[in-house]
Amino acid sequence: MPSAILHDASIVKADGTVERFDPEKLMLSLKRSGAGSHTAERIAETITSSVGFEVSSSEIYTKAFAMLRREARPAAARYALRRALLEFGPSGHPFEDFVAELFIAEGWQVERRKIIKGKCVEHETDMYATRGGPNGVETIAAELKYHNDAFYKTDLKTALYVKARFDDIWNCDPKTQKCPIDRGMLITNTKFTSQAVAYAMCSGVELLGWSFPETANLYDRIVAAGIYPVSTLTSLKHSEKKLLINKGIVTSAMIPGNRDALRAAGIPAERIGAILSETQSLTEPFSHA
Repeated sequence: MPSAILHDASIVKADGTVERFDPEKLMLSLKRSGAGSHTAERIAETITSSVGFEVSSSEIYTKAFAMLRREARPAAARYALRRALLEFGPSGHPFEDFVAELFIAEGWQVERRKIIKGKCVEHETDMYATRGGPNGVETIAAELKYHNDAFYKTDLKTALYVKARFDDIWNCDPKTQKCPIDRGMLITNTKFTSQAVAYAMCSGVELLGWSFPETANLYDRIVAAGIYPVSTLTSLKHSEKKLLINKGIVTSAMIPGNRDALRAAGIPAERIGAILSETQSLTEPFSHA
């Protein structure tokens, strides 16, 4: 096992914190991305044997991604999913469009940047979603917060601001209008501070982030729906990803119906075939226990 050759290495994260390098944790993250047990163990062993006594998390990621990309592109794409979301920046609109596509894949009808009248003022919500259920039509309004830095956390101040907006919508006058939402959500591509989580759980605002809640978080829902950011595709160059995102192509599932955009980006036919193949492979089921 990889842990047998561990020599007390430390890993320095991008936020400056230092912790013991755990090859078992690396192996689990590789398996979670869809790498087979043999592949995940071999990559973890190779990296463990090559690191010094201090290594950066970026170096570990780069080595693991490169090895995984050579052997299993779909797994490499999922392994890079968190970073792929960061490539939507600097504007938050592509992330908003991506989340809308995710909810659509889950069976919701979605309106983007919808104006909703509250008791006191009107509010522009980033996403308004409706879906029929056993108890009738369910409605959600969501505020999305996009960050270019994976270590930037959505904080208590943001949760307070979002709750105030939802309160104004929930407190509409039932004599003159039907209150337009059942649930309010705050969604981010990164994480939440502990204070933001505590306040939201107490006040009734739902949170959806990279690793929150523990299950059915943003990562889990992306994988379950098979709706991946177009920036996840390892067969696309960074400049090509930007061109596609700027054209509103934010998910890999949009690629087959937009081949003209690939050709317009100057991508030759043989590479278009490889891109379409990778897109298809991302939709295939896999085990990520």
